[in-house]
Amino acid sequence: MTLDYSPYLRGSIAAVLSVLQHSTCPENTVFHFLATPHHHPHLHKTIQSTFPYLHFHLYPFDPTTVNHLISSSIRHALDQPLNYARIYLADLLPTAITRIIYLDSDLIVVDDISNLWKINLNSHVLGAPEYCHANFSHYFTNKFWSNHFFSSTFKNRNPCYFNTGVMVIDLIKWREFNFTKKLEYWMRIQKRHRIYELGSLPPFLLVFAGNVEGVEHRWNQHGLGGDNIEGLCRDLHPGPVSLLHWSGKGKPWLRLDAKRACTLDNMWAPYDLLRHQSLFSDS
Repeated sequence: MTLDYSPYLRGSIAAVLSVLQHSTCPENTVFHFLATPHHHPHLHKTIQSTFPYLHFHLYPFDPTTVNHLISSSIRHALDQPLNYARIYLADLLPTAITRIIYLDSDLIVVDDISNLWKINLNSHVLGAPEYCHANFSHYFTNKFWSNHFFSSTFKNRNPCYFNTGVMVIDLIKWREFNFTKKLEYWMRIQKRHRIYELGSLPPFLLVFAGNVEGVEHRWNQHGLGGDNIEGLCRDLHPGPVSLLHWSGKGKPWLRLDAKRACTLDNMWAPYDLLRHQSLFSDS
C-alpha cells in the first residue's frame, strides 16, 4: 500500500483498520508501505501513533524513478508518481519477501484477508478478479488497435479487464522475468504514441491481461467512486462482498465531508480514524 501526505492518508488508515478488524490473527499481518522520502518522518509517526502495535515497514519511493515515464491521463490524481509505485514493489521490497497483496488506499476489507492470501496462483505471477464482460477495447485508443505491432501483443491471449487496486503478486516470478521492465516498456511506447488515456492501469493490462489467476469478484467490489469524470454514486455488483473499493473520482471521505455521501460511503465511515484531524486540504 502507498502512503501519501494528502487526503488519501485517511483512506490508507481506514484500509489498515478494516484489515485488522476482520483478521482472525491480525498479529500475523505485516504491512509494507511505500512513500516519498521527505514524508517518511510524519507518516511513520502517524502510523505508529494510530496503530501502536502494528507490524509494518515503510520504504522510500523516489518519484524521479517514474516521473519521466508518466503521461497525462483523464484525471490528475492518476498522474501522481505514487500511483505508479506498485510497478516497483519487487525492486523496493527485500528479496526475502516473496508474496504480497497490493491494496489501494480507497478501500475497506470486510473479510479475513488471509483468505485472499491463501489463493493458489498456479503458474501465474498475479491474481486478481477478472471482468471478461467489460469492453476491453475501451482501455486503449484507436491508434493502438489500428497498429498491428501494438495490438498483436494480445495475440494468443484472451485478455480480460482487471482492476489493479487489489492484486496478489508472486514477487519471485516477478523478479525472475523482470516485469517492471516490461511495464516500463509500454509506458515508453505511450509517451511516443499515446495508446491509452487511463494512468497506470493500461500497462498492467498490456503485460498481464489474459495471464491472470482469476480471483472471486467478492475481493474487489470496485467502481464505488463512480467514473473518472463525475464520480457519481454506484451500487455494489451482485454477489457476496469481501472488499469494497471506491475506485473512480468519488472518494468517501470527500463526499462525507461535503455532506453529499452515497449510501455505501456510510460503510466506510466507521473506519475513518482521521476524520477529526484537520491535517489536510482537499485541493
